[in-house]
Amino acid sequence: MGGVALFFFLATIVITSHAEEIPQQIHLLRLYTGAAGNKIPGLNCLSWRLAVETDNIRDWRVVPEKCEDYVGHYMLGKQYRKDCDTVAYAAIEYAESVKPADDGKDIWVFDIDETTLSNLPYYARPQVAFGAKAYNSTAFNEWVADAKAPPIPGSLMLYNRLVSLGFKIVFLTGTGEPVRQARITNLKKAGYYTWEKLILKQISERGTTSVVYKSKKRAELEAAGYRIIGNVGDQWSDLLGTNVGNRTFKVPDPILADNLIGINGSRTCQCE
Repeated sequence: MGGVALFFFLATIVITSHAEEIPQQIHLLRLYTGAAGNKIPGLNCLSWRLAVETDNIRDWRVVPEKCEDYVGHYMLGKQYRKDCDTVAYAAIEYAESVKPADDGKDIWVFDIDETTLSNLPYYARPQVAFGAKAYNSTAFNEWVADAKAPPIPGSLMLYNRLVSLGFKIVFLTGTGEPVRQARITNLKKAGYYTWEKLILKQISERGTTSVVYKSKKRAELEAAGYRIIGNVGDQWSDLLGTNVGNRTFKVPDPILADNLIGINGSRTCQCE
């Protein structure tokens, strides 16, 4: 985890202090100081991000061009890490108030992308521009297959605490079955070394909206006797629907927030 924190710290320093030395794979961000979001005439990007996170602004396809730098600075800076940590601390506090039963059926459900694993190195590429460029499913699937996504430090901290408390972990993701081995490799490399189940979307389930798909899988878990104590995701579709569990926790994510998938679940990638 120390290496991941160092990556985010160094990325911030490189982008804000040595723009002329930034390698081509890192998207260039314009330097500014002060409260982010108040520097763009006619559009307050901090308010836009809040509205996205609270699901008040929906059905957008790309990050507004004027908010590209704001989102980049937020994701690479300290605030994003602090926001993720806040979610983790709240979840840990709740988990510590619950004593898992001895039957091993108390589970904690985690999404993967932007919840347990961070695709920030991919989103920092110029051709992606932190979500300000149109989504490219081929390029993203290639990134997933490389299995190089680092963990989100707060989520890894939460995961380790949950395991130590005796909860079983279930990863429930829209990632397609063809990249199962890449997901296993990436999770273990990032520090998520054990779990009860890793549920991926089957070919027959493609086209199913995330809310419907994840509700069905959670219902199947409960039908098998599991009790969903906690549920963590970065998108509202991870946390809405049926059988959501006793408590839900949303990790911040202004880049996706359900909108690159579209209201009909039409995103054509192996990973959702």
